[in-house]
Amino acid sequence: MKQISIVVPCYNEQEVLPYFYAEVSKLAADMAFVAFEFVFVDDGSQDCTLPLIKDLQRRDQRVKYLSFSRNFGKESAIYAGLKNARGDYVAIMDADLQDPPMLIKDMYLIIKHEGYDCVATRRTTRKGEPPVRSFFARQFYRIINTISNIELVDGARDFRLMSRQMVDSILQICEYNRFSKGIFAWVGFKTKWMEYDNQERAAGQTKWSFWKLYSYSLDGIMAFSTTPLALSSVIGLVFFLVSFVMIVAMAAKYLLWGGSIYGWPFMVCILLFITGIQLFCTGIVGQYVSRTYLETKRRPIYIVKEYSDECH
Repeated sequence: MKQISIVVPCYNEQEVLPYFYAEVSKLAADMAFVAFEFVFVDDGSQDCTLPLIKDLQRRDQRVKYLSFSRNFGKESAIYAGLKNARGDYVAIMDADLQDPPMLIKDMYLIIKHEGYDCVATRRTTRKGEPPVRSFFARQFYRIINTISNIELVDGARDFRLMSRQMVDSILQICEYNRFSKGIFAWVGFKTKWMEYDNQERAAGQTKWSFWKLYSYSLDGIMAFSTTPLALSSVIGLVFFLVSFVMIVAMAAKYLLWGGSIYGWPFMVCILLFITGIQLFCTGIVGQYVSRTYLETKRRPIYIVKEYSDECH
């Protein structure tokens, strides 16, 4: 019998976990022709998430868990879950039930009968999401698809079912600064996209603030494109040429008509403007240098504090 592993990153999900477990249990009962394991990764939760997972593990031998020593982030939790999943097929989904578990049955049949390596999901609507957040999310997908050599589908979710071969390929990428959506696209493999309407959380609150999403988008851009570095060089060259032309023009004016070459306020504005551009370009370089610095440290992606017997 084939086995499906469901990897579930959790951070302060005590309100929604009972509902989530009930839904995936219904899924497992409906797919009796396949074995299941549920790999919960507690990402340093500060509520009762871990005790709830432990209780599930005592009652259901299909449940496995890892608990981090602190909050390392969703990307680390996904990597840890994939590393400890033993199934022939591996699904990733959030515990908030915004990812409909019953879609896994259709995903499995598609992979088995249509020759796909992965079935991924994307939202067709952003109902219930703040308009500003939706706008910036769409702009992010446009930007990264323009400046990188990967293609990200607008509205793509982490929710997907993958073959063991694809999972093993993802695990070969051990970089510290992870952007899973980009990694899924970079490794390739034949992927089919399933569309569904945006779902509201079953319980609890989202852990993704606007600034966390902004930081996450920067990780994605820096991880899969060097265009910002080239952009800083182009900006520097343009302003060098503009400055050179201005110097020649002012010198010509002075030689031909005499008088002063503008006043100090004009020069101060120019200096401040050029300095701002220099700092902006330096900041871009600094972002890449900082990520390179973190990679060279070779710190572990996560640290496990405790785990069930089946995990390591």
